[in-house]
Amino acid sequence: MKKVICKVEYDTENATVVEKRTFGEFGDPAGYEETLYVTENGKFFLYTNGGAESVYTEENIKRMSAAKAEEWKAQA
Repeated sequence: MKKVICKVEYDTENATVVEKRTFGEFGDPAGYEETLYVTENGKFFLYTNGGAESVYTEENIKRMSAAKAEEWKAQA
């Protein structure tokens, strides 16, 4: 998935996965996934996607500061 935020393109195909979290089983309408990525320029973003009854009903990309990315990783 690609998304431009504040004139910066974030692309899951060209970034490196830092960590991925999956909640629920495959096919669970309340299940979802969160994947933290980092670009080659050191910019972090969170890719989210989920079922129809989850907190992420559509796939999306949200940019994150390095500090927020560290907070997200610490929540594990």
